Amino acid sequence: MVERKKTYLVLVDKMTECYLAGNLKPGERLPSERELAGQFNVSRTTIREALRAMELNGLIEIRHGGGSYVKVPAFQSRKEEIITAVKSENPLVYEMLELRRALEVEAAYLAAKRVTSTDLEKLSTALNDMALSKQNPELGLKADLDFHIGIAEATHNSIFIELMDTLRGHMEDTIKATQNHRFMDPSRYVDTMEEHKEIYLTIASGHASRAKELMEEHITKVREELVESMVVGIGRSDVE
Repeated sequence: MVERKKTYLVLVDKMTECYLAGNLKPGERLPSERELAGQFNVSRTTIREALRAMELNGLIEIRHGGGSYVKVPAFQSRKEEIITAVKSENPLVYEMLELRRALEVEAAYLAAKRVTSTDLEKLSTALNDMALSKQNPELGLKADLDFHIGIAEATHNSIFIELMDTLRGHMEDTIKATQNHRFMDPSRYVDTMEEHKEIYLTIASGHASRAKELMEEHITKVREELVESMVVGIGRSDVE
């Protein structure tokens, strides 16, 4: 004889499907016990049993007197702590990456529409220098900076160019900081070259919308990898 699944276990499956399958994000609150009991037409005792089972399975967090919340995965929670730490330790790095994304995404779009042969020659020179800089961090830093400033110059918007030139010092600091983290993994050197090369070719081809997308992807990836490298670094120090 097959034993019937207990009511509260059936309810766990229903509540998981209803609330934890993408409908609620980590950290968001589930409805109250009263609301859940009414929704599933069971007693509040059964609801409490189901919630306790979900908590034991690591699906939710029950805060006494404060309700039940979708549990934030440990890695995600740790990552958010790292982001906060990065912002506290290097606020200008994060602020500049935010500003660069806002400015350079539009710059790539305008550059693809207005770039001249002279602009492309400057960008090509910067790319060539980057390719030669694997064993020369200073050359790599200058080449990376020249490439991004070169895109701003290719917009042929005088105020845009002046603004980027004013930010040159801060940009250099952030590029240096992010390169230190990105190039901890040797494979990232090749990936970084490919990202810049693809942006260059898209601008040269005049594909403005695609250039905009690639620049946003590039700067977003730099920020994400900066955080991830610090997560890995802290994980190693915890083991040691």
